[in-house]
Amino acid sequence: MRLGKLLGVREFLWILVPALLLIGLAFLVTFQFVQPAPPSRIVVAAASKGSPYYALADRYREFMALNGVTLEIRETSGTFENLKLLRSGEAKAGFLQGGVANSVQEPELLSLGRVLHEPIWIFHDAALPLDRLSDLKGKRILVGPAGGGTNYVALRLLAASGVTPETATFVNMELPDYVDALNNGQADAGFLVLGASAVTVSRLLSSPKLKLLNLAQADAYAQRFPYLTRIRLKRGVIDFARDIPSADVAMVATTAAFVVREDLHSALANLLTQALVVVHSQPAVDKNGETGVFERSGEFPVQTDPEFPLSDQAYRVYRNGAPFLQRYLPFWLATIADRLVLLLIPLIGILLPVLRFTPLIYTWRVRRRILRWYRELQRIEAGFDPRAGAEHRAQKLAQIDKVEHAADRLPVPLGFANQLYDLRQHIELVRRRVAEAPAAV
Repeated sequence: MRLGKLLGVREFLWILVPALLLIGLAFLVTFQFVQPAPPSRIVVAAASKGSPYYALADRYREFMALNGVTLEIRETSGTFENLKLLRSGEAKAGFLQGGVANSVQEPELLSLGRVLHEPIWIFHDAALPLDRLSDLKGKRILVGPAGGGTNYVALRLLAASGVTPETATFVNMELPDYVDALNNGQADAGFLVLGASAVTVSRLLSSPKLKLLNLAQADAYAQRFPYLTRIRLKRGVIDFARDIPSADVAMVATTAAFVVREDLHSALANLLTQALVVVHSQPAVDKNGETGVFERSGEFPVQTDPEFPLSDQAYRVYRNGAPFLQRYLPFWLATIADRLVLLLIPLIGILLPVLRFTPLIYTWRVRRRILRWYRELQRIEAGFDPRAGAEHRAQKLAQIDKVEHAADRLPVPLGFANQLYDLRQHIELVRRRVAEAPAAV
């Protein structure tokens, strides 16, 4: 009985140990394809406090905090510093002004969507009858600080309109100085890429000496440059009492992209996209309950991006909403569950066949011990010749005794005892046949 139990344990281990090794190997291989747990902190490159980029990042931060993720907002000088931080990996996410970069130049960046209109304001001396950018030939034009986002877009639009440093005078200047430069006649026109609520824009719109360019070719620019959108500034929308502007004005605007590095953890890219959807479904309002001039509920985020490929995670959120588990579990618990599911795949794939075939293998290994002596017994019986004499008969009986001795010492689990007793009966049957077979005369 004790030997039978030991045999059962040994047979079980012969099957269990290889199965566990196989499962462990499968886990090891699968683990190479399972992302580690997402970090609890992300750096996002925005702009200076008070800017639209920073205001949006602050609202994203609130959503991320509710899900246990810290969104660290990095103050920057704007798009080009954001791009630098994204390239170096110091920031994993950030805002980029439309028209500044694309996937050919920055293949490591993916878009989570377009999130903001950035109007291109073109002010000019009210005495000048202008309605096209080509009319700026021969004029002094403020094109923003050298190397800045305003400068980059202004130079591209002017070049497309035939206005170059050879045909006009370009002046690099910080945006706050625009008002005095234009009012004092130091420049004939100036480009700005700013939100409608910016103080500089308000001062320029209020100046009687200046006029906002009503861009006659706004639709054409939007068609030519995919990152531009035609917008219309309605009469009086800036100041109803003073009727500013005094007529509808056709303009173009870039659309800012919220991009992430492709190595950002997929769960965080998914969560950030959820933040965009939630935040932009309810646009921010001021204390008077007013929204921005160009912001409308549900307009952003825009799911198509003309310059960067949309992240797979963003596509899933826009198409199906939050992942199934995150609808019912906290973010961190849901991500752990997702990873466990991936790790359980090899376990299920291997364990089920093991559970199915283990009893068969176990039975085969035990029966093989018994069958070995059945084969030996069959060989002895087949080799017995009654005519061979007494010595031959004695030899066969001795061989049968050896088989019986081995069978008596054969450790068999209790569940197979009936087969062992059958073997003993058959040994006795063969012994009688050999002992009682009549000798040849």
